[in-house]
Amino acid sequence: QVQLVESGGGSVQAGGSLRLSCAVSGYTYATYCVTWFRQVPGKGREGVAAIDSGGLIRYSDSVQGRFTTSQDKAKKILYLQMNSLKPEDTAMYYCAIRRDRVIPLPLGRSWEYPYWGQGTQVTVSS
Repeated sequence: QVQLVESGGGSVQAGGSLRLSCAVSGYTYATYCVTWFRQVPGKGREGVAAIDSGGLIRYSDSVQGRFTTSQDKAKKILYLQMNSLKPEDTAMYYCAIRRDRVIPLPLGRSWEYPYWGQGTQVTVSS
């Protein structure tokens, strides 16, 4: 059974930093695409960063230059380093994985990801 577990969320002031982690277990395919999504109440899920099994990385315009995603394949953990946080970054953050390693552009297409974590809340105050 595939499981994704996010951690690292919290409350910070604008300009601060957080690092989210996504621990993956039970996923046995060699190829994948992992996307970090975020969602605020009443809105759809927005893809903000993606990384594939080959190491290709893409970011949304809204986080380019501020967020960095990476992976530790040995530990099966993915990270989202978030710097220069803004109040508009406040959201529930999720990681999701799919077997097709092609990163869809623009980032998103949440319906194409069969496995999701439970989410971790990020709150940025001004």
